[in-house]
Amino acid sequence: QPHAGPDGRTAPNAWSKILTSKRDRAIVVSALKHAAPYIRLFKGKVFVIKAGGEVFADPVQAAALVEQVGILHQVGIRTVLIHGGGPQSTQLATDLGLDTEFIEGRRVTNSDSLNVAAMILNGQINTRILATCRDLQIPAVGISGVDAGLIRAHKRPPVKRDGKETIDYGFVGDIDSVDADILRKQLDNGLMPVVSPLSCDESGTLLNINADTVAAAIAAELNAEKLILVTGATGILEDIDDPGSLISYIDRKRLKELKDEGILADGMLPKAAAIDAAIANGVQRVHVISHKLADSILLEVFTNEGTGTLVVDDIAALSPEEQGEES
Repeated sequence: QPHAGPDGRTAPNAWSKILTSKRDRAIVVSALKHAAPYIRLFKGKVFVIKAGGEVFADPVQAAALVEQVGILHQVGIRTVLIHGGGPQSTQLATDLGLDTEFIEGRRVTNSDSLNVAAMILNGQINTRILATCRDLQIPAVGISGVDAGLIRAHKRPPVKRDGKETIDYGFVGDIDSVDADILRKQLDNGLMPVVSPLSCDESGTLLNINADTVAAAIAAELNAEKLILVTGATGILEDIDDPGSLISYIDRKRLKELKDEGILADGMLPKAAAIDAAIANGVQRVHVISHKLADSILLEVFTNEGTGTLVVDDIAALSPEEQGEES
């Protein structure tokens, strides 16, 4: 029979079905013991997790991801979740007969595209994440870069590409500063901020900012222990066409070499820039993992094996365990 919990109530029937044998009980106890050192290590630390819009297009995958983020929060890790909304924005723009343009993985945002981004990021995805958190009893609060001046930005000026063509990204913002105290107050009150990357300039003009860029800036300002980028890719690949070429760990120097060699492309380019900026501004560990692998966040945080790519300033500073070696 299941034991009574600390509140005197009997454990749910689901547990009694799961723990049907000594082997099952041993597995559960072993898992808890294995996770305990990591919980002690990270309790009270800040993790910034950015998830692309792709995962939120599937309610099942979205719930699985939010559940993992909620577990981090519930074991005492001060967690900030930042979301994108690219696929949904592109789909709505197509439905409305609007063209979508990308340059080096970054979206060009005209006035119509900006309206689409606002509807998708703040009106749809952020709200749905909060609803999922409500279902999982996670005390989450939605916020965008506009709220209380969380992200102060300016409109990106036209830039020359390859010294020739001038590119105007439209209503795309470059970050001037992040007011991390706004998020700290929420974290101090036991809340989990869910951040939309939409922002504005000092005159109130809305600006669309790449969510990876926002995540890197927030992670740096919060002195985050980890920045975790959750994407559809398994991690950073040596060969974009070969999923088996996953790089387990890499430093900033090699990341730049991959960019210069043209190995990084499309959506990985702004991610690489965000990773470099985060580490340059004090974030010690950046993880690139896939939402397609079940429980990838928990595996990345609570085991040494890891599931994607770990990026650091200097590989020599990695522990033998982080490098996958025998301790």
